[in-house]
Amino acid sequence: MTGTQFGPSFDPDRIAAIRAQRGSPGGAHGFSAPVSNRGLAAVKRLWLRSVVLICGFIVLLYAIEGVDTVIGPRLDNAGIVPRQVDGLSGILFAPVLHAGWGHLIGNTVPALVLGFLVLLAGIGRGLAATAIIWFVAGVGTWLTGAPGSLHLGASALVFGWLTLLISRGWFARNITHILLGLVVLACYGSLLWGVLPGPPGISWQGHLFGALGGLLAGWVLSADERRRRRGERVGVSALPR
Repeated sequence: MTGTQFGPSFDPDRIAAIRAQRGSPGGAHGFSAPVSNRGLAAVKRLWLRSVVLICGFIVLLYAIEGVDTVIGPRLDNAGIVPRQVDGLSGILFAPVLHAGWGHLIGNTVPALVLGFLVLLAGIGRGLAATAIIWFVAGVGTWLTGAPGSLHLGASALVFGWLTLLISRGWFARNITHILLGLVVLACYGSLLWGVLPGPPGISWQGHLFGALGGLLAGWVLSADERRRRRGERVGVSALPR
């Protein structure tokens, strides 16, 4: 049949537009739920992978300390020795070594919590941020540590993750990350005093450069958001008045 007796509701272009607005090719009945379910499943996978990764890292730390206990504290010699060529390898190994169980236990909960929160921004982004923190903390400690000292421990990563979580929302202008950063600051902000010179035996250099690495990671990984904001500002200013 032809003509207009079916009315405008049967206009295929109009129906397609309505379906597009609702974000589903199936219209209003039954097709938006699978999209939501896929999003929820993706979030669950991210949480699960984050838990597995950070727990696996902590298990690795305990396994290494267990080996070090059995064979004697020889693995600790692979830490960072400032301004010595032999100590450069410590940049790779220092964050997974600890000066005894007490040292490791003290780092465990902050590493679990902060590392997990960093990974929730995306596994790739979390690992990239950790690599930046690892490198900056190691190189900075090697350059500035006291002569003849030995630096090791995951606290450099803890301080980097802490400043990353606090700062990334401001760099990206993301309100969710800003709020999370404020919560993290309230819970763990007192740790930041550790970037200042303190009692002998505490690697404040590792803390300081780990924290600086976290700031750098937050700035680097927010580059896309900063470029988008600049583009939006240019677009607005280019509008005719």
